[in-house]
Amino acid sequence: MLTMYSTEWCGYCRRLKSQFDREGLEYTIIDIENSPADAEFVMSVNGGNQTVPTIRFADGTAMTNPTIVQVKEQLAAIAAR
Repeated sequence: MLTMYSTEWCGYCRRLKSQFDREGLEYTIIDIENSPADAEFVMSVNGGNQTVPTIRFADGTAMTNPTIVQVKEQLAAIAAR
């Protein structure tokens, strides 16, 4: 399962969400503007910045503004462990 940290206004987030949908990936979206604790997590993995989309994988790893190819590669690497 993927978690996408996002905002309402983020065009990159909308694009990645549509790619997740097209690929049939399961994910949850969290709007960091409505969740201070989640905004803190995003800042913790992005050098203090609230950069979105930030993706958290089931194993706890995270990627910032990844391509769909990078997400699928990370999912494959996690599955291979």
